[in-house]
Parts: sequence; C-alpha cells; structure tokens
Amino acid sequence: MSINTQKNNVLLVTISLFIATFMSAVEGTIVSTAMPTIVGDLHGVSIMNWVFSVYLLTNAISTPIYGKLSDQFGRKKIFIFGIGIFLIGSIFSGMSNSMTTLIIWRAIQGVGAGVIMPLSYTIVADIYSDENRGKILGLNGAIWGIASILAPLIGGFLVDSLSWHWVFFLNLPLGIIALIIFIMSFHEKHVVVKQSIDYLGMVYLSLLLLSLMYIIQLISDVSDNWQPISYCIFFSILLLILFVRKEHCAENPIIPMKLLKNRTFVIQNIIAFLISGFLMGLEVYLPVWTQGIFGYPATLSGLAITPTSILWIFGAFVSGWLLSRMKAFYATMFGLFFILVAAIWVVLLPFTVSFAWFFAIAAICGIGFGITITNGTVISQNSVEKSDVGVATSFNTLCRIFGQTLIVAVLGIVMNRQLTIGILHTDGAKMDMINKIVNVKTAHLVPAKLVEPLRNVIYDSLHKVFWVCLFIVIFAVIVNLYDRILAKK
Repeated sequence: MSINTQKNNVLLVTISLFIATFMSAVEGTIVSTAMPTIVGDLHGVSIMNWVFSVYLLTNAISTPIYGKLSDQFGRKKIFIFGIGIFLIGSIFSGMSNSMTTLIIWRAIQGVGAGVIMPLSYTIVADIYSDENRGKILGLNGAIWGIASILAPLIGGFLVDSLSWHWVFFLNLPLGIIALIIFIMSFHEKHVVVKQSIDYLGMVYLSLLLLSLMYIIQLISDVSDNWQPISYCIFFSILLLILFVRKEHCAENPIIPMKLLKNRTFVIQNIIAFLISGFLMGLEVYLPVWTQGIFGYPATLSGLAITPTSILWIFGAFVSGWLLSRMKAFYATMFGLFFILVAAIWVVLLPFTVSFAWFFAIAAICGIGFGITITNGTVISQNSVEKSDVGVATSFNTLCRIFGQTLIVAVLGIVMNRQLTIGILHTDGAKMDMINKIVNVKTAHLVPAKLVEPLRNVIYDSLHKVFWVCLFIVIFAVIVNLYDRILAKK
C-alpha cells in the first residue's frame, strides 16, 4: 500500500481524524451522565453495567482485527467501514426500547469504535514524518482528554433539554462530517494482494479477549464465589495456547508472532499497558478525593485533572524532539521520570492538602503521559516493518485499553476492600453513607458526627490505591531499565 501524499490534504485528513477521536471519546463517558435517566425509562438496573462493559469488550476485541485488515485492504476502506458500523450502532442505541436491546446495539457500537484510535494513529504514521508524528498524536490525545471532560456537561445538557436518546444521536452529525472530510481528502493507492484471511485466529483472539475481560468483570464484583473465575481462567489459557499455535502456522496471521520477538516492541507495549492503567487510576480517584474529602461539586473536581489534557500536548511535542535526538530508552525514561515524581507526590499527600497541589500533580502527569504514551506509539511503529504498522499500532492500542480496564478493576478491588474495613471499624457507619458523602448533593444526609470519620476512611482507602499506582509506575521504570540491560548484552 502507498499513500498519495501529493493528492492528500494532510490538514483536512487530520481534522477528520480529530473529529472521529472526539466523537469516540465523548461516547466513552457521556452515557454515564444519562444512565440514571435511561434506567428510569428502560428499567433493568441489575444489568445496566453491561451497557458500559459490552462497549469496552467489543471495542477491545475489534481493535487488533481492524489493524490487520487495514494492512491488507487499505486504511480508507476499513476506516469508513468502522465509522459506518459505529454510526449504525449509535442510531439503534438511541432508538432502543429496552435495556437488553440497548446492550446489543452498544455491542455493535463498540465494534465500530474499535477502528477509530488504532487507524487514526496508523494514518498519522502514514502521512507525517517521525518528528511531527509525536506532535499530532499529542494533539489527538489532548482532544481525547478534553472530550472526556466535556462529555458529562454535554450529556447533562442533552438529557435535561431533549432526552437521553440524543446522547447517541449526537454521533450522527459528527460521524457524517468526519466521513465526508476523510473521503474527500484522504487518498491511497492500495493493491489488494490475495491472501488467506486468518478467520480462525480472529475467533480465538476474540474469545480470548472476551474471556479475559469477563474475568476482570467478575473480579471487579468482588464476589466470594471463585468457581466461575477459575473456569474462565482455564478457558483463557486454553484459548491462548490455541491462538499462539494458530498464529505460528497461519499464512497471514492476525498478530504476527515475529512482533513478540521484537524486544523493543514488547517493552514499549508493556509500558503502555502499565502507564495507561495508572492514567485511569489518576483520573478516576483524584475526583473521588476532591468530592469525598473536600466536599467539592463534580464540576470543580473534574477541573483537578484538566491540566493533564493541556500539558499532554506539550509532552507530545517534547516527545518528537526527544526521539529525534536520543535513543528510545532515554526518551521513555524521561517521560517516566515525570510520572514517577507525580506518583510519589500523590502518595505523600496529607489529609488536609491545598486543592492547588492537584493541579500541579495533574500538570506533571500530563507532561509525563504526553511523552511516554506518544513515545510508545511512535517507537512501536518504527520498530516493525512498514507492512506491519497497522497491526503494530492496533496492538499498542489494545494494550492501552486492556491496561486501563485491568488496572482500574484491580484498583477498584483495593478501594472497595479498604472502604469495607474502614466501615467495620467506624461505629454507626454504613457503606451507603460513603455513596452519599462523595456526592455534594447528598452529603448533608450523613450524620454530622460521622462526616469526619468517613472522610478519614475515604482518605485511607485512596492512600492504599495510590500506593498501588506508585508500584505500577515503578514496575514500568524497571521494565524500561530491563530493555537497556538486555541491549548491552
């Protein structure tokens, strides 16, 4: 495949990718704002978690498949196909008249969403130089962060002014605009080579990811019944063996096993897995601190992590400069240093801390994320053959999604267990009081004498969570050092 750079309008292509990214990022969080209204309309509160989980599941499953298909059939066709599936899923999600129907169409929507991040990064790799690529990926990441912040506000406005259906219908104009700009401005010369498609590999991989994500869901429920979890673990191991054997003998494997023999590629994706999990931990639990301990409203607490998205852009620009002047190891370590400083800082925060410190920590993290995450994508792309850039980028995206899902589930278990222990040691306290105290609108319902003790329980629980986050970052640093040690041998 070759990209016709003379006919491409690089600016318009980039704008179309940014619109698609914004649409996908908004969809990831806007539904949470509308969920209470959706449950009130469609009922099914017992299965509402699947509205979120199934979207993430199908998104993760389809990501590596799109990467391989784009290498084989071209970026343009696959990107248009994926956006089309996403829009169909969005339309019928908005038209759903039951929770079960909504879950089914959210699954379809997730299948389409899986194309956006990996192919956006791959197309950027096709049309930009190595040095400029980091800057554009940084801007793309910043748009994702900004969209995640705006999504709850947009969702609240749509639900209050129109109806929850428009949370999904909003994607239609955005998707159509992105598609029109992309079709008119992106041109490629792609010769389809007749190759066998690894359908069985796709099935094994899909079932493997589905099984792993379901294990995470079961663990997140903190159930005492480990029997279904043990069955899923056994099933996952079996699927992994079958998948690896199939990929070794496949003529055109969905994930070439030669990529996993590339030390730099593997190291960068492990780091992406770990740091993406830490990123989600920070974005999920810093607002819990500001709401549950400080008693600030959700809007203000969301601002605590805003510097992360803004400074991410700066970090991505620095990433391009670093990669052009030093080896990948040093560039990645530079970014990890900022994240490590922030992780240590969070662990050392006292109960009574100024809100301004959260801005400083979020800013330092933004620089670190911008450098490290962008480095991981660019280095992964540069460490493989040109024909494997699509599948390499998708694998990197899959590691980031899976890292976010798995590590946030682990942090949730730590948080819930510590809260349970704290409640047991606090006279008169109940778990539903924790739910009330983290919401400024219901905090006044908690007995005055229990407010301070419960906030201490939340602080102790968050402290344990951030210790786990620190260990995750330290492990990422060790992994990067290990790459350097092996390189010297």
